[in-house]
Amino acid sequence: MTMTLPEIERALGQLRLSGVRDTLETRVLQAQGSQQPFLETFALILQDELDRRQSRLIERRYKLSGLEEKLTLAEFDWAFNPKVPRQACFQLHTLKFIAAGDNALIIGKPGTGKSHVAKAVAYQAVLQGHKVQYLETDDFFNRYALSPTAQREARLRAILESDLLVLDDLFLSRTIPDAAGALLQTLIHQRYKLHRSVVVTSNRVVQDWGAYLGDNTMSTTILDRLMHHCHLLEFDGRSYRLKEAAETLARKSKTS
Repeated sequence: MTMTLPEIERALGQLRLSGVRDTLETRVLQAQGSQQPFLETFALILQDELDRRQSRLIERRYKLSGLEEKLTLAEFDWAFNPKVPRQACFQLHTLKFIAAGDNALIIGKPGTGKSHVAKAVAYQAVLQGHKVQYLETDDFFNRYALSPTAQREARLRAILESDLLVLDDLFLSRTIPDAAGALLQTLIHQRYKLHRSVVVTSNRVVQDWGAYLGDNTMSTTILDRLMHHCHLLEFDGRSYRLKEAAETLARKSKTS
């Protein structure tokens, strides 16, 4: 029995072939208008389904990553701070360091774009099929400490199993609790053993990490594993945030 187009669309919905369902009518009209061979039409319909599934998979990985922005390096204002290591940033963006199990440490003044680059690399990793965990470090330590044991275990497992872990703004609050220091050491040590990459951004030079941790031995242990096979990027220059704030004030002055 021949099925009508609405019946076919309902059947596609039942089969969870939403990519085919959503473009079927368009593809049929295209085929009729151009007398397209059946196999060519069928191939396009299958590609529609594959594209829809890939899009949903990317969106699911993005939601699980903890990222709240889909940033890219194309949006970065390289002219504002010419001393920012542009070539090294784009090298990270190739994601070869993830395949090698290398780390990256991005150190520099506040507002110079460290987080933007880390988020852009993390989002590119999501697009390329990697499991990513992005953490605003201070917020993560606070939330983790208040979570039930079972939830902490599940969270730790997800972090350790990810292909890329981003620890953004480490030591933003200068000092961290003893439990947070022990957790940081565990994360770095376990991922080092698993050959899984970590990207850390921080305003604090590594020579001072012992003071922020309150434990020089722990600091040495963390840095020993983090900086073995590590890409070190140093950011210098003016603050983008202060620049944007000044521009906002200037616009308000003109309109007032």
